[in-house]
Amino acid sequence: MLRFTCGVSRLSSVRRQLCNSLLESSRGLAAAATKPPFDKILIANRGEIACRVIRTARKMGVKTVAVYSDIDDGALHVRMADEAVCIGPNQALKSYLNVDKVMGAIKQTGAQAVHPGYGFLSENMVFAGKCEEAGVAFIGPPSSAIQAMGDKLMSKKIASDAKVNTIPGYKGVIEDTDHAIKIAREIGYPVMMKASAGGGGKGMRIARNDADVSSGFMLSKQEAMNAFNDDRMLVEKYIDNGHHIEIQVVADGHGNVCAFPERECSVQRRNQKVLEESPSCLLTPETRKEMQRQAIALCKAVGYQSAGTVEFICADDQSFYFLEMNTRLQVEHPVTEFITGQDLVKEMLNVAAGRKLSEGLLKIGPHVPFKGHAIEARVYAEDPFRNFMPSTGPLIRYQEPHAAFIPDGDSPEESYKRPIRIDTGVDEGSAINMFYDPLISKLITYGADRRESLANMCMALDAYVVKGLGHNLSFLRDVCRNAEFASGHYSTNFIPKNYPKGFQGVQLTAPELTHLVTYAALIHKARTARDGSINGQISHNSPPDTSKLVVVLGGPKGTPYSVNFTSADTAEVEVDGKKTKVAVGNVDWPVESVLLQGTLDGEKEALQYFGGSSTGEGYEVAFMGTYQTVIVRTPHEQELSRHLLPPVVVDHSNTLRCPMPGAVISVAVKEGQTVEEGQQLAVVEAMKMQNVLKAEARAVVKSVKCKAGDVLKVDAVMMEFEKKE
Repeated sequence: MLRFTCGVSRLSSVRRQLCNSLLESSRGLAAAATKPPFDKILIANRGEIACRVIRTARKMGVKTVAVYSDIDDGALHVRMADEAVCIGPNQALKSYLNVDKVMGAIKQTGAQAVHPGYGFLSENMVFAGKCEEAGVAFIGPPSSAIQAMGDKLMSKKIASDAKVNTIPGYKGVIEDTDHAIKIAREIGYPVMMKASAGGGGKGMRIARNDADVSSGFMLSKQEAMNAFNDDRMLVEKYIDNGHHIEIQVVADGHGNVCAFPERECSVQRRNQKVLEESPSCLLTPETRKEMQRQAIALCKAVGYQSAGTVEFICADDQSFYFLEMNTRLQVEHPVTEFITGQDLVKEMLNVAAGRKLSEGLLKIGPHVPFKGHAIEARVYAEDPFRNFMPSTGPLIRYQEPHAAFIPDGDSPEESYKRPIRIDTGVDEGSAINMFYDPLISKLITYGADRRESLANMCMALDAYVVKGLGHNLSFLRDVCRNAEFASGHYSTNFIPKNYPKGFQGVQLTAPELTHLVTYAALIHKARTARDGSINGQISHNSPPDTSKLVVVLGGPKGTPYSVNFTSADTAEVEVDGKKTKVAVGNVDWPVESVLLQGTLDGEKEALQYFGGSSTGEGYEVAFMGTYQTVIVRTPHEQELSRHLLPPVVVDHSNTLRCPMPGAVISVAVKEGQTVEEGQQLAVVEAMKMQNVLKAEARAVVKSVKCKAGDVLKVDAVMMEFEKKE
């Protein structure tokens, strides 16, 4: 039987209020049990990582200071911290990347230490050095280690000397595009062009021929300068179908180093990780142990302290090569914490205070064991149907999926005992802007094995409610239902292989489509019943007949599906010419997130989440990664709908419109110029990434309506064309 239980409660704000209250209590208890490593720390970052550091600091009895730019006034991390200091305007270079401004905030607040998070100044040796000079503890490695490992050229030499496997590449700085092409030819295509000081996918491009180097090298240099204030580039061999494997390490100043089980980070788009998991399905215990051994050797060779990550590229035969070392906390560190039960931020704070790694960690190290399996998905404000262009604007509706994991009778705070964790820096009403990374949250799920962890991930993704801007939940859900990913046998080529033409949307199976159609009919029945109970809405003497309905997918002229409610608890649904009996229950209106468990033709189905809300003409339905407007009609209304005029289609083929909010970096053409298909027209920067806009067909530029330096909104007209045969 289909059982619907209401899951509409707004747990986000309640959960955080309870969290803050609990953490305040734990601060006092922690302080009484052991002296905190610091009285007060400053977090030189924003968003989810700042909030995450604040949570651990509170548990340890440490007060926190947040810094923020003008646009982040009132952000979640600012509200969570004990103190907050504005450090400048919206541009990162003038605020979060401004060393002097951050140092001023440290002095102003009397913070004893600073945690840099990831990105921004986290791997800036100048900043770390100034902290050391000022007598402020840097909650990270020494500036010498940042310099050695942050420079990819120097790090490869140190790794080689430490007997760590290294990947073939040019051991020097690439001078210009011609030099890059020369080196690429010597190494042999494909190659990776990457920023020497970078990370997070910024300033990285794969080149498979000379043309790729010519078009991408300078763009990568510009991205590197904008993101890291350092445009040095290197070129190295790119291993196709490789596995991106990384080893988490923590080290103290007393000679102790612990290496954690690996994280597999091979699902990447534009060299940016999308999903991560631990452990990897590829590695044997012997390979894992050897990777951990080499990671420890590298840490000792460079005198490393604090948390860091040693990244490797691994082939199917389990041969592996050192890529780089990230001298900071990684975005995906929660999967490691989930399967080991360790708090990496806690270890960082203690190490920065001169203490040893925790006794419990040292007892099980140096090769830290694990239990179970964890997966992390990065929920971004980006539109997967428009080549993942960043999306900006307010989160009009934001509901996290904790409700999916709270059994009846449990209170919201009990959700922390469930196999789900969400790290976020936003809540309902927060805005995603064009100046910073468009991350909404990180969703991490745990299970006794990979199958259970993946099932929890699918359920949690279905239970998310995000409205007001574009997001990638549908893409994440599609990846999780992909057979190759579900098998665990995938590589860094996963997205190019499975999405060669980009993301085309989730393709539902016939049983899934039957579920969706049934659900749409049920919410229509619920709304009609609700309207009938409101005085004046519907006549009580002649309520509308909802026993037979037609559900239309794909707009007013879309595909119709019939639903016949044969009894109070049974419906007959026709999909693709096949009629299926569905056991149904009741649902109350309004509906935004409900849980369904039922049977199709007597076969029991798994628990699944649906979302639905009225759009006036129809309903906005969310199910298994599909987000679409459906129209529910009576059979008579459906018959009359054939007289509707077809929808008006607006032709934008003669214009170039800005695909995302961003700044125009350059315009490559002028009015009257003939352009060929694929020719570069302009470059737009958004979220620190350079996006090349190209001509879709041969045409003449009729007018250019933008110039370098302009800040444009999404869909702003940049150029007009006259087609040329």
